[in-house]
Order: sequence, then structure tokens, then C-alpha cells
Amino acid sequence: MANLKTRPAKAPEARGAALREVMGRSLVAATPGVAAHVLRRSEGSDTMLAWERFLTGGPHAPVPARNFVVASWMRSGDFGVDPRARAAPLAARSDAMTALRERHRALIEAACGIFAETAELMAGTRSILLLTSPDGVVLEAVGDPQTLSAGEQIHLMQGGDWRESVIGTNGIGTAIATGRPAQVHAAEHFCEGIKSWTCAAAPVVDLTHGTVLGVIDISGPPTTYQRANLTLAVSIARRIEARLDEDATRDRAHLLEACLERLSSADAAGLLAIDRNGRLVHRSGRAPPALRVGQCLPGLGQEVPVERWPEHLPEGLRAEWFDTVTIGDRAIGAMVVIPVRRTAAPAQGRTAAHSEADPERSSFDAIIGESPAMHQALGRAHLLAEKRVAVLIEGETGVGKELFARAMHGDSPAPFVAFNCGAVSRELIGAELFGHVRGAYTGATSEGRPGRFELAHGGTLCLDEVGELPLDVQPLLLRALEEGVIYRLGSPQPRRVDVRLLALTNRALDAEVEAGRFRRDLYYRIAVTRVRIPPLREREGDVDRLADHFNRLLAARHGVAPRRFGGEVRACLRRYHWAGNVRELRNV
Repeated sequence: MANLKTRPAKAPEARGAALREVMGRSLVAATPGVAAHVLRRSEGSDTMLAWERFLTGGPHAPVPARNFVVASWMRSGDFGVDPRARAAPLAARSDAMTALRERHRALIEAACGIFAETAELMAGTRSILLLTSPDGVVLEAVGDPQTLSAGEQIHLMQGGDWRESVIGTNGIGTAIATGRPAQVHAAEHFCEGIKSWTCAAAPVVDLTHGTVLGVIDISGPPTTYQRANLTLAVSIARRIEARLDEDATRDRAHLLEACLERLSSADAAGLLAIDRNGRLVHRSGRAPPALRVGQCLPGLGQEVPVERWPEHLPEGLRAEWFDTVTIGDRAIGAMVVIPVRRTAAPAQGRTAAHSEADPERSSFDAIIGESPAMHQALGRAHLLAEKRVAVLIEGETGVGKELFARAMHGDSPAPFVAFNCGAVSRELIGAELFGHVRGAYTGATSEGRPGRFELAHGGTLCLDEVGELPLDVQPLLLRALEEGVIYRLGSPQPRRVDVRLLALTNRALDAEVEAGRFRRDLYYRIAVTRVRIPPLREREGDVDRLADHFNRLLAARHGVAPRRFGGEVRACLRRYHWAGNVRELRNV
């Protein structure tokens, strides 16, 4: 029950006077026909009576109008919406509609399959299904032909504008205004011309950032009202959200891959990757420090064509550094490549860094292999070594994945922290990665302890057997990579970390994703750039080289002369399958 007297912003008498002025005093006094129509519809309808009293500023006894409906009526009144309106305005026609649909192309494509399925099911039900932009403009309408035709009379069709500010309380506009699902039935609508409709609407939300991307609405005559309509609208919205999230993750992977290729061929000091929503998804090198990953850049996004983005770039970035990234004819984002300054760099820094490097750290010179397959792997690893991007290093057990990771880290004085995800129990792995505070769990140290992320701050974190990560830990890893923030176990205090991730796996992670054992969004985050290390059986000629190398090492370690391998022994080594790869050969 809502008491209509409660309205801090505007007194009931003032609101009634304002609305009577909008209506030209015609609803009750000057236009008897309209008044009679309202009164006939109000017979037996407490909601209609509440609406009447709301408009006329009459006595405000408690009425059984739902609170969210009354709140929407108040917003509609404050907007100055004409309660006599017979139809929503048309916001877009012809070329404007084409441009609007192009701006929301990703949303429409994500809904396309679902709408095709639902259109057939709705034939003969007197219901229609609609998709709108985040501003409430109808982009798609399918369903019962008779109801679609009736909807055109009130502009419940492509181009119709259903914001609360122009047509008052309705499912679409109220869902946008509140950010929540809304079911508005018959007399609950604010405007007279749409009270012969019932509607159930649910926002489509960006799962990463929480912004409203559009609205799903199910509408029809009042006889089609069912509470289940709202459940169906929410279900369809959730399916579209999941599809959009999957598409956005895939597009971001393509965007980052394109950026990497550009870096490999360009003399670049830094790079920014911006997704189609104008959000910064990656930065590296000499990028302006004020720009942070996750930040929406002003003037960029779907409301502005990508070709005009250079006009709105943040201070310090130049239009000539800008390049659009596309898949086919569809823009998925852009990159800004910052060129190298032509100044001589002192050599002392690198020499000092090399002399102080951790003796356990390796270089590419320590990797033995001359086969074409190994040359390809080494070439890609060399290329990625200087790029501060996450890399997935794939290969069977024993091929030398950590050796590659250490070589990619090189002689940097920054920390290199290795951690095997499969060597720790699932109960402790979160504390090992992110640290813990005192008393966080039974067995925690009394003073707390930093995790591997904090220990690797400013350097490289090497996660071996990343496919073994428990599902409940994977979102925490994704957040750390996306936002650069971790929380120690037992602490609400965020801690900023800056690490370069090298993820190692002997599993086919794409198959793990399909099996539901690895998160798709995390997979796309770490698998954008990959290095595949070939198994020993694919490395023609390398068995001999490795055998000689290990022979010399063992001889030097034990102070004896190297053994000499005969032709039969070498032939046997070459024929063997080497399931354990280089590790097995070394042990032999």
C-alpha cells in the first residue's frame, strides 16, 4: 500500500496544479468524454482510482498501488509527461535508425538467434518480444503479427522512444530508470494511450562493468498478463548477457593479439588497447601514467563512430598514433602505438643488471635446439620476451616450459617468482597466491605473509600447471590480472600489484573450457599470446645435440671425460618415443 501524500520534492497540491496545467484542465472538467472514459475504466480498479487522484491532486487516501509504480508516476510528473499521450514519440527513422542499429550492432547480433527462436513460439499468443537500446529506443520487435500491428499505433515498434521522461511509466522505461526488471500492467502505465497494454521488461547488463546495454520487453494486451512473463524476460536478458560477454572476451583477445603483432613490427615505446566501448583494456611501455586499465576514456565508445575517436584522445596522445582494429567490417576497438624517442640510451644499466642477475635465471643461449620446430618456438618467445603481456607457454611434460619462462624473463633485475599450481592443496592455494593476514585460517602464520603476486611485484610471476587452478580461485586470478589488485586472505584491504604473467600448461586449456573445468574469460585473458614448445619427437636432429650436451655436463660434474656414443646408441636414441621429452633424455 502506498501513501501518495509522501513526496518531499513537490507538494501534492502543487503537483496536481502542474499536471492540470499540462492537461489544460481537461481531464475532469473540460473534456467530459475523456473523464467518462477514465471513470468507466476506474470502476472496480483501485490502481485506476489512485492514478486519477494522483493526476488531479485530490484526497490522497492510502491505495493499493505498488511502491515502484507510484515512484515512477512521480518521476513522470516531474518530467512533465502529458498523461493524455496516446503513443510514444518516434526517436529514429530511416537513416537515423540505420545509424542507431549500427551503434548497437553487437547487442542486436547477440539477440538475433534468441529472437529467431522466440518469434515462432509467440505466434498466436498475442504477445511480442522487443529489444531496445540503453536509451529505450526499440531496435527489434518480433512475435504475434496482430499485436505487432497494434503496437505500431502506439509506436511500440522500431524507432519508438520508451524512456520514462517522454512516455511515463512503462516496462522498458521503468526498467532503465531503476536498473531492475519491471512488470507494468494496464492502469499502472502513466499515459492514457498505453493503459490497454501489459509489459514485462528486464535490463541487459554488461557483466564486467554493470552498465545497462539494452532492455528485453514482452508486451501484449492485458489478457496476456502472467507473472511468468517477467521470468521469461529476465531469462532472455541473461542469455544475451552471456553471449555478449563471450563475444566481448573473444573480441578483446583479437584486439590484444592485433596489438602484439603491431608491437612486433613497429618501433614502439608503448601501446594502449581500447575496446569498442571506449574502455582501456591494456597498456604497456611508455603510456601516460594517468591512464589506467579499466578506465573509460571520455569521448570514446559506441555513441561516437570509431573513425572520430582520434578527435577525442586524452592529452599526450596524437591522432597519428591511432589505428582501428577490425574483424571483417566490424570495428572491435583501437590501438594507440607510442613511437620510440630517438635518443641514445646509456649502456651501463643493462650491464649492471646482467652482473647482478639471479644465477638461476636463464637466457635463450641455454636452450639447446636447432630443429625448425624449435627455431619457430624460440623465435616467438624472443619476440614476446620484451612485451609486457601475459603469455601462455604450452607443451608436454618435460619439454622445458619453465626454462623458456626464465629465458623470457632474461637478465632483468626484477623478481622472477615461480609457483606450481598443482603442487599445493586447493584449500591453501589462494593463500599461497594472494597471501594472508594473521589468523586468516588454521595454521596461518602469526604475522601474516605476502603471496606470490606481492613477491613478484614489478617482475614476472610464472604459474606452472595453471590448468590445475580450482574454479573458485580462477576469478581471483582474473581480477588480479585485469585490475592489478589482490586481497590477502582475511583482509578487505586492496593491494596493488604489477606483474607480468607467464602461465605454463601441459593441458589443452580450450578443451578444459568446453568441459567446464576452466573459466572462458580467464582462458581468453591468458591465452591471447602463446608459445608452443614442440615435443622431442618433433625436433629433428635435436636428440643428438641434447645427448651430447647432457653428456658433457655430467662428465664435468663428476670430473671424468665425456663418454663416446656409438652409431647404434645414437640410432636407438633417435628412434625412441621420449614420452617424458627432454627431462627423460637427461635422466637416461
